[in-house]
Amino acid sequence: MSSRKDTQSEYLKKLNIVFDYIENNLDRKLTIKELAEISNLSEFHFHRIIKSVLGENIGNYITRKRIETAAHLIRYTNLEIKEIAYNVGYESPASLSKIFKQFYHISPSEYRKNRDFFIVRPELKSPKIVLESPVIKTIQPQKVIYIKITGKYGNKNYPEVWKELWNFAEVNNLITEHTKRIGISYDDPKITPNEKCKYDVCLTVDKEIKPVGKIGTKSIKGGKYAIFTYKGDYKNLGIVYDKIFGNWLINSNYKIRNIPVFEIKENPLSETDKNKFVTKIYLPIKS
Repeated sequence: MSSRKDTQSEYLKKLNIVFDYIENNLDRKLTIKELAEISNLSEFHFHRIIKSVLGENIGNYITRKRIETAAHLIRYTNLEIKEIAYNVGYESPASLSKIFKQFYHISPSEYRKNRDFFIVRPELKSPKIVLESPVIKTIQPQKVIYIKITGKYGNKNYPEVWKELWNFAEVNNLITEHTKRIGISYDDPKITPNEKCKYDVCLTVDKEIKPVGKIGTKSIKGGKYAIFTYKGDYKNLGIVYDKIFGNWLINSNYKIRNIPVFEIKENPLSETDKNKFVTKIYLPIKS
């Protein structure tokens, strides 16, 4: 039994590296050979293992991530369609437009103009949320350990995964007074189906540690961030993000950097009163 768990653990560690690599390199051509080499798996086995984990082949996954990223940039930034196409790995706006229409049955330019068009219909009864202006700050890179979750944001598995990562950190003497709980959302649930949404549950660490199975290691990039504070139930974070991207960002003098937003959960893991949850949202920006 332990041998089977060790094998599964090794595969998960390798695939986490591949997923992170794809997220950070959507602007360039990615080959199966390159990704297989990164995972240290043969191309033949790489195909089969990826499909068993993702439920789709690696080519479809990369294309979907590119188009979903493009949809996010079209809706929430002022970048030209041409620049967005290059940012997600397409040689021309026409190439992006062709694939975009196949996915969403609307052109990129029409999607930008028609703000009433939803790729995934949002839930009704959105509460009113007032968001204060952000603090602009430059931060240093942060080393983290993490577990990747796939599925609807905030689903019932989240508390258990947070506990699992925290317990691992405690056993390995990684918890200090400076430890931060960080969440990284990779998808917009109005663009990406719930079952495909990816999220990293992270804890900051101040020393080097090797990946162990599904528990990976990486560094969150430093640089300039607009930092928003939200107090309340995590289930409303989607509305908060809409306000950040749809109201603040497009009306500001800043452009977003092509790296994920991350959240710092400032309340203790033991806090159960949702009204006392405090989330700092770090939006990566450049002047």
